[in-house]
Amino acid sequence: MSKSPIVITMGDPSGVGAEVTVKAMATLPEKDRADYAVIGDLDTLERAKLACNLDLPLHIYGQEAPAGSLAIVHIPVDGLPGKFGVLSPACGEASYQYIKKAVEMVQAGEALCIVTAPINKEALNAAGHHFDGHTGMLAHLTGSDSSWMLLASETLNVLHVSTHVSLKTAIERSTPERVLATIRTGHRHLKRMGIENPRIAVAGINPHCGENGLFGNEDDVNILPGVEAAKKEGINVVGPIPADTVYYRAHTGAFDLVIAQYHDQGHIPIKLIAFDSAVNVSLGLPIDRCSVDHGTAFDLAGTGNAKHVNMLSALDYGSKLAATFSKR
Repeated sequence: MSKSPIVITMGDPSGVGAEVTVKAMATLPEKDRADYAVIGDLDTLERAKLACNLDLPLHIYGQEAPAGSLAIVHIPVDGLPGKFGVLSPACGEASYQYIKKAVEMVQAGEALCIVTAPINKEALNAAGHHFDGHTGMLAHLTGSDSSWMLLASETLNVLHVSTHVSLKTAIERSTPERVLATIRTGHRHLKRMGIENPRIAVAGINPHCGENGLFGNEDDVNILPGVEAAKKEGINVVGPIPADTVYYRAHTGAFDLVIAQYHDQGHIPIKLIAFDSAVNVSLGLPIDRCSVDHGTAFDLAGTGNAKHVNMLSALDYGSKLAATFSKR
């Protein structure tokens, strides 16, 4: 491999991560596979190939290999179940080790960015790694104070003020400071991705943005000051806008980005319109990472039937991140 690759973490060895990864790699032209390396378990990837009836040669990263062969950074982990569809602490440990290795490679300049296959949060926590998912884990591994989840698709981009917390906690986290930081982060990222003057809309938190206090004052007290502060910095932002209309407006071309106040407020609309193609992107970190936007699907794992469309979208976004690294 003549240049630093984009690394793909295989995800939970019992889930569909290995399957969607080998399927996606098999669709690429042979010469393009040299741009990637998969961090995971070699035996699991071989079993995924067999389940999908794929003729995709694999080799250990750093070794000489024939053209078209996919490089594997093999990370041995004791106790893997050796079959798909099993909730296992060992698989949670493996998931953590794959991501840790990916972060180390990017930080050392040995990889350009990370594309992640899905992990299982229950298995991860059973292994003693108490994170809410990839985003929190990556913030910890990189020593970052804050991170954000962006869901990106062709017609709708959503950046979340908070994600994996209770609704009560999410409301508490929608402070003027956090709203402003989220707007700044989204603005900076979209400029990096080639949008010169990103049009940003901020969703309200209460029905009709509180209706002048009739349904709560959080929109006026917590959200509006953050929006006004961003405007003063020259950011093209409006809001708060009622959440029941802002996503449709963005989807039909009025805005480049919507700031969602909490997990479901942002996830539901984008999964409705782009379930198979939306990409999860971590912002606010010193490294680049994007991911498929689906889970481990233990019921599908090992059947050969898992769709790899979302992985192809993630790989495409990862390539854009790698190409714009100098604009971080």
